[in-house]
Amino acid sequence: MKLAWKQIEPFIKSPDAAARVILVYGPDNGLMRERAKTMGKTIVDDLNDPFNAVTLTGEQLTEDPAKLMDEASALSMMGGGRLIRIENAADKITPLLKDYLQAPSEQNLVILEAGELSPRSSLRKLCEKEKNAAAVPCYVEDERDIAGLVRRTMSDEGYAIAGDAVTWLASSITGDRARARSEIEKLILYMGAEKQITLGHVHECCGEAGAQTMDNLVYSVAGNNPQEALKAYTILLGEGIPPIAILRALQNHFRKLHLTKARIAEGDTLESAIKRLSPPLFFKVAAPFKAQVNRWSLPALEGIMTRLALLEAQTKRTGTPVETLCGQALLAISSR
Repeated sequence: MKLAWKQIEPFIKSPDAAARVILVYGPDNGLMRERAKTMGKTIVDDLNDPFNAVTLTGEQLTEDPAKLMDEASALSMMGGGRLIRIENAADKITPLLKDYLQAPSEQNLVILEAGELSPRSSLRKLCEKEKNAAAVPCYVEDERDIAGLVRRTMSDEGYAIAGDAVTWLASSITGDRARARSEIEKLILYMGAEKQITLGHVHECCGEAGAQTMDNLVYSVAGNNPQEALKAYTILLGEGIPPIAILRALQNHFRKLHLTKARIAEGDTLESAIKRLSPPLFFKVAAPFKAQVNRWSLPALEGIMTRLALLEAQTKRTGTPVETLCGQALLAISSR
């Protein structure tokens, strides 16, 4: 079954019982593993349970095709269902899954963890088409998604967090769910019994380096500073930030510039157009943002947004030199 965007979160919390095989895929490795873990725990409390949970790899199944059927059909010694996790799943195991789905176990759950899969992927097609399987996409989340995660987590833990603190933290940790979750947990430990979280607390706990580097990148690209853009890009890659996250940050920035420029063209003032942005613009970048709104024309912004969207599509093709393409694009844009 193919899940619509609004179906994803409810499905993760309570997977459809008809889905005996669930494919979790996408470029955000941290989000993929978190969602696989959440769904796995609906079957077993302990993902390392030696009796009821087993972890295999796509390579193991390629070498020993019978292993999937043996593990997925085995009965639990303790009763109930068993969890079979398959890491590094790829199209090579599609025939095995297709055979298994002819008569899958009614108690056991098979969860496949994969990276980015194109719409042409045979594994993705199989799990989207079959009624007793499901495909859960895990794409890189934007600032709005991460801001929502911050607010929900803090509320669940009994904390109140200021709006500017949410904005700053979301912009700092966007790109990888595992990194985002780690920073949020670190902030909770830092706060302890103090329940009111301010921007100052976030700065002290999570540091400013990561956010400043990403801000430096997007503002250097949009501000005609190719040397600083390349320097920031190199630092981010060295910190393990995936290129797709950098692309999304650039897309988000130019989208804000375009939206602001369009509202001004409709008669709004610059100040009013900026105040209407959501999430709100961080005050420290207000001045360069205003300068860039004045610098870029609507046609130029539209052209850059199109280029970035095409580049993102290119990065999803197997064998594409992602880092090189992204570097060339940000240099070209910042040199305009």
